[in-house]
Amino acid sequence: MNKTRKLRVLIVDDEEPARALLAELLGAHPDVEIVGACRDGYEAVERAGALEPDLLLLDIQMPKLDGFEVLELIDRETDVVFVTAYDEYALKAFEVNAVDYLLKPFSAERLDGALERARERRGRSPGLDPAGLAAAARPGNERLTRVVVRDGGQIQIIPVETIDFLMAQGDYVAIHADRRSFLKQQTLQSLGESLDPARFVRIHRSYIMNVQRLVRVEPYAKDSRAAVLADGTELPISRSGYARLRELLG
Repeated sequence: MNKTRKLRVLIVDDEEPARALLAELLGAHPDVEIVGACRDGYEAVERAGALEPDLLLLDIQMPKLDGFEVLELIDRETDVVFVTAYDEYALKAFEVNAVDYLLKPFSAERLDGALERARERRGRSPGLDPAGLAAAARPGNERLTRVVVRDGGQIQIIPVETIDFLMAQGDYVAIHADRRSFLKQQTLQSLGESLDPARFVRIHRSYIMNVQRLVRVEPYAKDSRAAVLADGTELPISRSGYARLRELLG
């Protein structure tokens, strides 16, 4: 990236005073260009794709879509500074290679430091893709209650209780829910680690199943088994997957 080009920043915060403060503070930096200020997560996803910012100043706790869900829906690698009033994400954010973490209320000097870190990283690819950053930055005990995916030009919100199973498809996951299938650009392992382990179990290297959909387990071939779901779908069960399933079901 050409370091003479201005640092293109997109502000994302649902509170107007917070957006105004960030814009005012950024105005003191002649090498920073504010490309937009978004009021909610839906707007952020749309404008991040169109404007291609270098850096997101991203609130975490927002209605409709939170900051993590925004990251999961952005198609391109973008550096991120989390800006939030909640401190439980701070250490994890640094561990997973976010540029910085600003805890509200923050000083102009603290923002200056975050921008300097962003400048130093210009021209280097972020350490994680946005979806990977979002998954890794969530507190380890925070389980997903819904999964967000882009379906054409629309954003689909899938409650986890409606999911029947997940299937790996390379760097994507096929989410099967309510007799529909949605593709999400995330690994099966990453998504699975965010789900409730009391409900979802990895029965095969390519499949994670909602145990509440399980009707029975049948012999499939020599030394192998299949899970039969309530809608008649059959999923392969590996030897290690069967051991995990038995442990979960007790």
